[in-house]
Amino acid sequence: MQTPSDSAWRPVSPRAPTLLLAAPLAAPLWTLLWAAPVLAQVDDPTTLDPIVVTATRTAQTADETLASVSVIDRAEIDRRQSKTMSDLLRGLPGVALSSNGGLGASSSLFLRGTNSGHTLVLIDGIKVGSATTGTAPWENIPVDQIERVEVVRGPRSSLYGSEAVGGVIQIFTRRERIEPLTPRLSLGAGSRNRVRASGGLSVGNADGWLDASLGFEQSAGFDACRGEPFVGGCFVDEPDDDGYTNQHGALSAGWRFSDRLSLEGDFMRSEGDVDFDGSAFAGNRNKTVLQVARLRARAQPLQPWISTVEVGRSWDQSRVFFEDAFKDRFDTRRDHLGWQNDIQFGAGQQVTLGIDHRRDEITTKTAYEDDARDNTGYYGQYLGRFGNADLQLSLRQDEDSQFGGHGTGNAALGYGFANGLRLTASVGTAFKAPTFNELYYPGFGNPDLDPEQSRSAEVGISGAHRWGRWSANLYQTDIDDLIATTQVTPTLYLPENVDRSRIRGLELWTSATLGGWIMDANLTLLDPRNESSGPDKGNLLPRRPQQTFQLDADRQFGRIGVGGTLFVSGRRFDEAANQTRLDGFSLVDLRADYAFSDALRLQARVENLFDEQYETAAYFNQPGRTLMFTLLYQP
Repeated sequence: MQTPSDSAWRPVSPRAPTLLLAAPLAAPLWTLLWAAPVLAQVDDPTTLDPIVVTATRTAQTADETLASVSVIDRAEIDRRQSKTMSDLLRGLPGVALSSNGGLGASSSLFLRGTNSGHTLVLIDGIKVGSATTGTAPWENIPVDQIERVEVVRGPRSSLYGSEAVGGVIQIFTRRERIEPLTPRLSLGAGSRNRVRASGGLSVGNADGWLDASLGFEQSAGFDACRGEPFVGGCFVDEPDDDGYTNQHGALSAGWRFSDRLSLEGDFMRSEGDVDFDGSAFAGNRNKTVLQVARLRARAQPLQPWISTVEVGRSWDQSRVFFEDAFKDRFDTRRDHLGWQNDIQFGAGQQVTLGIDHRRDEITTKTAYEDDARDNTGYYGQYLGRFGNADLQLSLRQDEDSQFGGHGTGNAALGYGFANGLRLTASVGTAFKAPTFNELYYPGFGNPDLDPEQSRSAEVGISGAHRWGRWSANLYQTDIDDLIATTQVTPTLYLPENVDRSRIRGLELWTSATLGGWIMDANLTLLDPRNESSGPDKGNLLPRRPQQTFQLDADRQFGRIGVGGTLFVSGRRFDEAANQTRLDGFSLVDLRADYAFSDALRLQARVENLFDEQYETAAYFNQPGRTLMFTLLYQP
């Protein structure tokens, strides 16, 4: 994965996304979003766009890319005092989250209304997640180790292959270049006996860097599930606190041997231990390990040609216990080897050609029919600029040892007007390969499954105004051959490619600086429908709210900083039959910090200020009012 040099980083506006939409639909909702604030005096809404690499696998500014993108950098993570990935991603345009409890509990992310397995998750360019379930371990990704997160919405299988149906989320670990050797430290304590500690050392200059860090977190938790035997939820009544412990560390280093050759490597490990409400059959404790390692060499044999070779591996390991008795294990190992070539043909003309090979292997107590598979992908991309117009074309062919060949493509066009408005339109296809559970689980798997396939289209507009920046997008995604469990005989149930869905969405975003307040707001309207034949036809897809809204506001008063977040979610249903309704909810978070110096700050945050009781998955409780204090030393 090509990443830009640190010298290319520029200040980032809060959650700076580039979003798209047709203007006639945007106008009335815009009025609702900013009818009052736009009347206030704007101090200076001018900000510089962040560099994005995930959308095209090459470095572009956020306003250059034709994709719908959000970037969250380290400064925003610290300002918002986010401590979990769920908190970090909640409220972004097109993102919906569901959780089975508190810290460490399994979480699902639905990007643009697609399934939880339809989002490709990368850490430093390496694919992570379980090959058995097909989902990413959001609950075990340590926020303390993150430098920035890029969220790309829309199909990206034409560059990355399987899973990039709803989009791609890439997490970059910390790699600070500070001279001389500089320490950092964070100590925190809060509700439910929660304690946190993390520290690191950074050193670097224009030629190289070294960054190392360690962290620890522990919480007594709360009763995560109010399950009813034979009815729902965790199907047990186990009213006890479900605690969580996590230990994590990371190491990153790089060196530039010359202007034409550089080498870098990254390693991250996170160990989790979480209690959950369970039984002697399913267990009630899970010990997990998430580990990612990567080595990348970048060479420039000729002035217009940059060649990148990357090798990496990710591990997703789970050990299930009942009390202290071992029950089962599910281990995934994913190997990656890639070669990418970026060739510049004059100003504004670039071709990218690449090949990547991935091998997935699983180790479980249960004997699967097959425990490994290989996939090789060949991809090409053209980026062109013609005056005020931008063009992106990409194609990819995947050859998989299980389901054979599969091709995908994307096309996007953008046009910028002299007044700052930019219109865009794009179409694309994507696919999702079946998981090992769907293919090979004993007594359940179906080795004849085909990949799930999607077609997407979107149009949009973005621009700037005297009160700030704004953008929006309108899209539709149709997914065919969705895998669902069907009854083959009175006693046999198998996964089959039988389901279809149609998802339509509208995303609006705006930011401004109003009277010294940094304001950021977005609204997502979603219509995710089941289009399969049968009794569920026309129903909403489960656990996706149809409306979400978030407003962030922050201001600095000398050494004191204050801010808050309002998040509003509409109702959702827990299952495909739409029989169990989960009511909408509103959450208010407040935050403040005091700077003793440029490097030392005391932070305080109240989450769920009004102690809202809500569920994102039926029978699973969510955290009530939570208080957290953090002492942060970061030169």
